[in-house]
Amino acid sequence: MANPQPSHYPDIGVLGEDLVTQWLQSHGWLILHRRWRCRWGEIDIIAQHNGDTPTPRLAFVEVKTRSRGNWDAGGRNAITPQKQAKLWRTAEVFLAKYPYKADYSCQFDVALVHVVAKKTRAVTNPEATDNSSPRYELNLQDYIVSAFDQA
Repeated sequence: MANPQPSHYPDIGVLGEDLVTQWLQSHGWLILHRRWRCRWGEIDIIAQHNGDTPTPRLAFVEVKTRSRGNWDAGGRNAITPQKQAKLWRTAEVFLAKYPYKADYSCQFDVALVHVVAKKTRAVTNPEATDNSSPRYELNLQDYIVSAFDQA
């Protein structure tokens, strides 16, 4: 049996995380990590905001990228109590690894990204095609600050 060829489609979840990362940076957040992993799970984005307070804030951001007509209300229903507990444990491991950040104010945010595949037109000369043009339109539908406090 032949090995399946790798998909030429981009990872939509990564594109959603890219959008949220840019949005956070435009609002003064410093991105510390993307897709931070430990044995308990993964946190999509870990960001820090220094603001006007003496203690910086950390945001552990879960990004849900969905298309129209999805089954889970744009990603809202995917943040189950079990998922919250997993994110909480993962954040605890992060803070144990970086103890100098343990006194920071922490929040668990959820970013809901809507994606639409763009229609492509027929190409008569494939060699003249600009492959850099995006095939998807992404919009930040909702950014929920402190979506949950604890598991």
